[in-house]
Amino acid sequence: MAISDAESQVMEVLWERHPLSADDVVAALAKTTDWQEPTVKTLLNRLLKKQAISAERDGRRYLYRPLLTRADYVHEASRGLLDRLFDGRVAPLVAHFSRARKLSKKDIAELKRLIEEIEHDR
Repeated sequence: MAISDAESQVMEVLWERHPLSADDVVAALAKTTDWQEPTVKTLLNRLLKKQAISAERDGRRYLYRPLLTRADYVHEASRGLLDRLFDGRVAPLVAHFSRARKLSKKDIAELKRLIEEIEHDR
């Protein structure tokens, strides 16, 4: 499922707290965007059509909740990035970041720890 950058901002709000009304989502996004209510409702409707969220009637309003988990979204988005830009391989991605902007000592230590975990688990 392809989620746009704008739709992902709506998803972040719903992953953080749900269920929420459209007004609640608009208020949460007002902190980081200048989107008006019609824009947010359009994004909610797109996400409904993609079945990334659900809507439940609550009186005169709808309450929205995510159906797509954040973990599943991150998995698919990162896999897509790897496939598109690095032929599905992680090593060229890490090499790119090490050349493009230096990795901090903390980043390097974390990568070493992850590699040790991977080697231990195999």
